[in-house]
Amino acid sequence: MHEYSLVTALLDRVEAVAREHGATAVSAVRVRVGELSGVELSLLATAYELARTDTLCATAPLELLTEPARWECTACGTAVAADGPRRCGLCGAPARLVAGGEMLLERVEMEVPDV
Repeated sequence: MHEYSLVTALLDRVEAVAREHGATAVSAVRVRVGELSGVELSLLATAYELARTDTLCATAPLELLTEPARWECTACGTAVAADGPRRCGLCGAPARLVAGGEMLLERVEMEVPDV
């Protein structure tokens, strides 16, 4: 299950961000996952629940958002339909994936003591 290793890396990154800001706890985490990323959302959520114990994220819920796949022409930038041929309907150039293949840490809410 590669989702567990993804969560381990996610928690490492969230804790690094929290330390940079002097946070005492993390209260929420939001991650955007592309539909073509190869990440199974239910497995990611389960891995997060198991791995967050004894971390700054121990009580922080994980919000998962799905990013739909978007393709565009490599030559002219025209949007290319996700359910059709991977070529531009205007100029015939190949399409490239511009969104939907990534996993992004989008938001970390932290508790920071008054200075």
